[in-house]
Amino acid sequence: MELLQLRYFVAVAKAGSFVKAAEHEGVSQPALSQQIAKLESELGVPLFDRLGRSLRLTSFGRQVLPKSEDLLQQASIIRKDAEAFGNAACGRVTLGVIPTLLPYVVSPLLDKLRIQHPEIDLQLVEDQTHILIDKLRSADIDLAVLALPIRHPEIVCSELKREELVFISPLTGDNAQSGPVDLQALTKERLLLLREGNCLRDDVLTACSRAKAQFAQVFETDQLASIFALVAAGSGSSLVPSSAVDFHGSKVQVLPLRQRVYRRIGYAQLRSHKATAAQKTVIKWLRSALA
Repeated sequence: MELLQLRYFVAVAKAGSFVKAAEHEGVSQPALSQQIAKLESELGVPLFDRLGRSLRLTSFGRQVLPKSEDLLQQASIIRKDAEAFGNAACGRVTLGVIPTLLPYVVSPLLDKLRIQHPEIDLQLVEDQTHILIDKLRSADIDLAVLALPIRHPEIVCSELKREELVFISPLTGDNAQSGPVDLQALTKERLLLLREGNCLRDDVLTACSRAKAQFAQVFETDQLASIFALVAAGSGSSLVPSSAVDFHGSKVQVLPLRQRVYRRIGYAQLRSHKATAAQKTVIKWLRSALA
């Protein structure tokens, strides 16, 4: 049983004629008659008595007519509610964020979103890029904030900002430096890196490769905070996002790079995904906050 069939049934009952009902619904009379016949076949009971050119409801037809009208009215209300919900910036939005962005770039902005849009329930998911892509594809998250580029046929991305990478080293000791750091000088450094799967690692290795800097890799971790702690303890040096320096940089020496290196930050969503009003609001907030 389909709502269209019920709609045609009610139209015929009110018009008292298949021809007039078809004209009212803007369809051909044979098409309308076919839908009514399918409905009667599915129910197993006739809805109309067809007496020559006259047409009248059967006793069963009279019984189900008000119920059909109620169903159509409820369906109309649901459509209007859905339209209102789709046009309103409210409801849950699940946002995936990579670990090197959530605590330093996204978290400081959350209070502003809550104040400006308290009707939006923002749920955060922190994970590595490849896992967030899988979650986008399975609709477990609506949007993802991550480092670009992302090359996937089902994913579309948009850049939000570019963030500079800086050099960090121990505050004291033989490694103490001053002024901008040349990437080629990293050949002499003991470099601390994030583990494979973290896109920041790829950005650092790409920058060093382009500068032909051959370094001694001494440690890998999943936590950027661990890198800062080890650098402060004199275990090596690293390249880190400038946003993380505000949180962890007080105990290390922070220097700019002579050859400026940036990582691109953006949001991603499914190419086939139609964003809700709430999701569009979150995207607008990200664009404004990270501009």
